[in-house]
Amino acid sequence: MTNSTDKVYQFQSLSNYTFKQRVIIHILGWLLYVVINAIGRTLKFELQGPHTLDEIFGEYKGMILCLWHDRLFTGAYYARDRRVIVLTSQSFDAEYAARCARRFGFGVVRGSSTRGGRAALVKLAKLAKDGIPSFFTVDGPRGPRHEAKPGAVQLAKVTGRPIIPGVLQPMRYWTINSWDKMQIPKPFSRIIVIKGDPIYVPPDADDGVIETKRLELQHSLDGIARQAKEWIEQKPDTAD
Repeated sequence: MTNSTDKVYQFQSLSNYTFKQRVIIHILGWLLYVVINAIGRTLKFELQGPHTLDEIFGEYKGMILCLWHDRLFTGAYYARDRRVIVLTSQSFDAEYAARCARRFGFGVVRGSSTRGGRAALVKLAKLAKDGIPSFFTVDGPRGPRHEAKPGAVQLAKVTGRPIIPGVLQPMRYWTINSWDKMQIPKPFSRIIVIKGDPIYVPPDADDGVIETKRLELQHSLDGIARQAKEWIEQKPDTAD
């Protein structure tokens, strides 16, 4: 692994922030990590289908994992320590989230649809071509909720790597009053994990094909989310 690749897994300098901001970033970064890790250790994940998580990571090198933003809390713990790359914005709020992500073994590329998006896509493409998976919350960072954006599709076009839709559905959870209605699983809850079929995007895809593939991703995520809810309704969690 090159030095430039290693940098995405390393904490970045906070020299551009004020002293007060640096303190806030350190505190919130650690607090977020501690909360996710403490709850995550109690959860029981059940992957539906014939493959294990290790087999999925082994088969789809450089895959582009996609899920809804409201499952980010659970997804961060489930995909930990696999050197997956996540895309975060360049905002102040994203800095402590990036530090939390790195503590879970994620690499971080900074950029968004409004700032640094093209440069971020180039970085993600290089890493994907090297076989390093990436992790997209495809309706983030600000919504609309459960509406897939085309970023993952564009990355799949330039890399040839597959998009893997996924859902992680807690049987019991709290809902935060935020734009995405973030789900925080209750301790000791079971999490149903369902993987959709891989989606490939041809390298010569024009805008029409990009939109078709975006809709395919949208329908896949909607479909497996319904499957997870139906499974839970049939087999409710009996934990206290």
